Amino acid sequence: MHSILIKVDRYRYKMDDVFLYLELLNNITMGIFAVNLDMEIVFFNSEAEKITGFTKDEAMGQRCYEIFRTELCYKNCYLKKAIKEKKKFTHVRNTILNKNNKEIPVDITVSPLYDIKGKIRGGFESFIDNSLYVQLEKELYKNYSFEDVIAKDEKMVNLMHTLLRISQTDIPVIITGETGVGKDVFASAIHNRSNRHDKPFIKVNCAALPVSLIESELFGYKKGAFTDAKTDKLGRFQEANGGTILLDEISDLPIELQAKLLQVLDEKEFYPLGSKKPIKVDVRIISTTNKNLKDLIKNRLFREDLYYRLNGIEFEIPPLRERRSDIPLLIEHFLDIFSKTYNKTVQRVDSNVLKALLNHDFPGNVRELKHIIEFGVAVSDNNEITYESLPIDFRKKTESKNNIKDSYIKASNSYEKEQILNILESNDWDIGKTAQILNIHRTTLWRKMKKYGLFNTHVA
Repeated sequence: MHSILIKVDRYRYKMDDVFLYLELLNNITMGIFAVNLDMEIVFFNSEAEKITGFTKDEAMGQRCYEIFRTELCYKNCYLKKAIKEKKKFTHVRNTILNKNNKEIPVDITVSPLYDIKGKIRGGFESFIDNSLYVQLEKELYKNYSFEDVIAKDEKMVNLMHTLLRISQTDIPVIITGETGVGKDVFASAIHNRSNRHDKPFIKVNCAALPVSLIESELFGYKKGAFTDAKTDKLGRFQEANGGTILLDEISDLPIELQAKLLQVLDEKEFYPLGSKKPIKVDVRIISTTNKNLKDLIKNRLFREDLYYRLNGIEFEIPPLRERRSDIPLLIEHFLDIFSKTYNKTVQRVDSNVLKALLNHDFPGNVRELKHIIEFGVAVSDNNEITYESLPIDFRKKTESKNNIKDSYIKASNSYEKEQILNILESNDWDIGKTAQILNIHRTTLWRKMKKYGLFNTHVA
């Protein structure tokens, strides 16, 4: 064997030593293999045999994708990427097929192999069986999810339990909350868990429709009802028959149409425009609003009788800034969604991004977080979102907020330094008296004096 010096990351070994070093890895409870530039396996440890089901003899000389047969092998091989870009990638989640064609979730780390001259000689990959972690993750996800609603905040979990119970009924629901909290997602979740789940779920945005079109949109019309009515048109209530209709931003429904909606609730029928024959319907109504309906009632902008008819149960979704513990869970959820959308394997955000997101107030709520993660996944060329991958507007807001905070801290420190100095000088630098006046311990005063460089020749 030629005595070639190669480098594994930052370490250098003779080729003989490398194989000795790799043999020692047989005792590690982590799958490890190495490939040459043709992606042929040149090392395969005992744990790799155990996880994959392939023996060392079966694997040696085979191209790695013939043994592991993962989707990443053909779409975005991180081992090839590590070799090509001369980079190390850690904690990439993947799913391999073992010898019996059973899917095994794994967590992999890859790095290139160099010779002494810095020339690439191949690649090195370690992997662990992630089955237990994935199973626990699924259980966690199941406990913290209600259809597409993802949360672990105590208020949200209690809310999801309530929704689970009322979803099986036909009771009308009002969902309130700020823009972007996901009111329509909750409405969809209630429908999907209801006995009407196999029937239509029709959404009507009352705020988006012109006033002149809302009535015909909701209740339809008969041919000849007006100049442009060339044929009969079904309204949304007829389309939703047997299922659920979501009246999004119902607070914007014109007062003159609210009486007709009340008729549907009371009598389960309505008259399309231009029709003398009522249409019978069986629908469950879910309403959402970001406004206070009781305030609208006081101002005669919303009918009180309609409010109480719609309000079988009313609940408010708290804004994201009041349930920050949900942010990491939502990040994982959106990473999974958008990695599939953009055919990428972005699996996490780095620590700086997580810190920025956890400290952000999210005026746009969950919708804003969703857009941030989508942008990060779309522009990322790695398996994680870095701070540089975030939208420019978000970074500017974050940096501005940090600058304001830093300025406040500097101003506070400057005031405190001046205060301590004045009291020290007026008391001839007597530490005991100064600490007593400031109502702090002597050691605390010493620490602050050291922090602000206030030591004087008077201080022994």
